Amino acid sequence: MEKVRVRYAPSPTGHLHIGGARTALFNYLFAKHHGGDFIFRLEDTDIERNIEGGEASQLENLAWLGIIPDESPLNPKPEYAPYRQMERLDIYRKYTQELLDRGLAYKCFCTPEELDAEHERQVEAGVAPMYNRKCRDLTAEEVAAKEAAGIPYTIRLRVPANKTYEFDDMIRGHVSFESNDIGDWVIVKANGIPTYNYAVVIDDHTMEITHVFRGEEHLSNTPKQMMVFEMLGWKAPTYGHMTLIVNEQRKKLSKRDESIMQFVSQYKEEGYLPDAMFNFMALLGWSPEGEQEIFTKEELIKEFSETRLSKSPSMFDKDKLTWVNNRYIKERSLEDVVALCRPFLEEAYDLSSKSEQWINDLVATYHDQLSYGKEIVSLVDLFFTDELNLDEEAKEFMKDETIPNTLKVFKAQLENLEEFTKENIQACIKATQKEAKAKGKMLYMPLRIATTGIMHGPDLASSICLLGKEKVLSRLG
Repeated sequence: MEKVRVRYAPSPTGHLHIGGARTALFNYLFAKHHGGDFIFRLEDTDIERNIEGGEASQLENLAWLGIIPDESPLNPKPEYAPYRQMERLDIYRKYTQELLDRGLAYKCFCTPEELDAEHERQVEAGVAPMYNRKCRDLTAEEVAAKEAAGIPYTIRLRVPANKTYEFDDMIRGHVSFESNDIGDWVIVKANGIPTYNYAVVIDDHTMEITHVFRGEEHLSNTPKQMMVFEMLGWKAPTYGHMTLIVNEQRKKLSKRDESIMQFVSQYKEEGYLPDAMFNFMALLGWSPEGEQEIFTKEELIKEFSETRLSKSPSMFDKDKLTWVNNRYIKERSLEDVVALCRPFLEEAYDLSSKSEQWINDLVATYHDQLSYGKEIVSLVDLFFTDELNLDEEAKEFMKDETIPNTLKVFKAQLENLEEFTKENIQACIKATQKEAKAKGKMLYMPLRIATTGIMHGPDLASSICLLGKEKVLSRLG
C-alpha cells in the first residue's frame, strides 16, 4: 500500500472554525492510524479575504488541540514545497499552458456584464445557469486579435460532453455526476490566479495526496476536480465527504449562530482543555465500536476507521462537551486545575489578601464539579460577596421556629474554636446536631443559608472555612 498522505488546506481568512478543526482532526486521525503524513497547506488565492495572522492563528489553534502537521509552510519538505498557493503560481502556469496547448482549455474574453446578463436570461428561461460557450471556438487569429487589443480574459476548461464522472466515496458510497450538468468553468481568473477547483488538483497531485476528507459542501466540486485529474493523466485521491455539523435545533452551524461558540480559540479562552476538545470533536460524526466515550489521543488513533464515519449530520451537543471536559478536569491534579482557574479568578476578583493555600482550597472545593476554567468565577462568587441576598425559598425555609436556636448553638461552638479549620468546623456541626437536637435537612440547610446565603452548594465545612471566622460569626448574628 502506498504511503497515506492527507491534507488540511484552509484559507487564511479567519480563525480555526469548529468545522475546519473537525476536518483537520479526521484527516490527522486517518493519517496516523495508517502510519501516514498529515500536511498543512494554505489556499490563499482569495487575496481580498485573507487576513493578517490568519495562517499563524490556524497553526496555533491546531497545535493547541494536539494536531501537529508533519509538513507545513513552517516545516516544509523541498520536494513538495512551497505550501502556500500564492507561492505556487509558476507551477499552475506550467499546467495551464499544457491544457491550452492540447486544446483542453481556452481563453474567454466575455466581460462580467455579459456573463451576468446571460445568467439572468437563463434563470428567467427556467434553465440551469451555465456558460454559453461563446468563446469556446474562437480561432487562433481571433484570440490573438483580442489579446493584442488588451482585452482581459479568463481561462476555461473545455468540459467533455456526455461523460459520467463517478467515484466511491469513503463515507457516502457510490456517487456519480453528468458532465452535461457542468458548464465550461473558469480555471484561471483574469488576474492570472487559479480558481480553487483547479489549484487544488495540482496541489494534491504534486504533493502526492492519497486521501481527502472534507465537508459535504465540497461534494459538487469533485467532478470538476476529477476532470482536471483525468485530462492531465493523473490518479485522483480517494475522497470522503463528511456530513454537516448541526446545532441543537438541527440547523447547520452558521457563523451567525450565537448559541454555540464557533471557533476553537473561544474554547481555549473559556478554559476548556485541549485533550477534551480533541476527544469531543472526534465523536462529531465518528463512532467507536463499543460504548466508550472518553479516549486518549493514542486510543483514538488506534480505533479510528473511516468505515465508522456517520452518513447523517452530527449534532454539536454543548452539554456533552461540558460533560467530557468535566471528566478530563476531574483527572487533572489540583495543581493543574488551580493553574487553569487562576487567570479567571484574578481577572474577576481581588486576590491580593488571599493566601496560596486559600486559593488552592477554593479551587479544590469545586474540582469535581468544574466543567471549564471560566466557570470557576460564577461558582465561587459567594466567597467574594459581603451581602447575603436570600431568595424567597430560602427566606421561607428560615422561618421555622427551631432554626434560631440551631444557629445560636452553632455560633457558640465556632466562637470557642482556636483553629478555624475544616476538620474543627465539621466537629462543631456534629456538636450542634447533638446539643440543638437538629439533624439532616434541619441541621445543614439553616447553617448553609445563614453562612453562605444559598440552599445548596459544596461541602459545608469547606465553605465555612473559606469564608473565614469573622465573616461567618457576623452572619450568624
